[in-house]
Amino acid sequence: MEKEYKMSAARAEELSQELTYLKTTRSDEVAEMIKVARGFGDLSENSEYDEAKNEQGKLYSRIAELEEILQHVVIVDESAMPSNVVTIGSVVTVADASGKKLPPYKIAGSQESDPMHGVISEESPFGKALLGAKQGDTVTVEAPQGNLVYKLVKIER
Repeated sequence: MEKEYKMSAARAEELSQELTYLKTTRSDEVAEMIKVARGFGDLSENSEYDEAKNEQGKLYSRIAELEEILQHVVIVDESAMPSNVVTIGSVVTVADASGKKLPPYKIAGSQESDPMHGVISEESPFGKALLGAKQGDTVTVEAPQGNLVYKLVKIER
């Protein structure tokens, strides 16, 4: 079974625009870099050429990654999700075992996660533990240092 990439329609559009940019503008820029670097002479000792070829490899890799994601994207309509259960798009507030509330986290698809800004992937241990939980539930997160227990204080959309 192919991997599904769950995300909002806005995120899918962003990735589609990035793919278009990489296939057109950026591809032409990298080709020009290679052309210029070839003009510097002997390719065996030409660091500009090596760097341009590395850039081309990264470009092709990112294009392949985006094509894979967009081919298997599943658009999640957050407005159609229930508001009393944690799903993708939910903003949750939890309290640790001592009762201390943590900052709110948004549950998102793996391609939208940004833990440094409070957006947690539904595939992460924390996200998996919270999915399907209701306000007041206690969830256990499997972490490297042991199981962590949290109480779900609030669910928002």
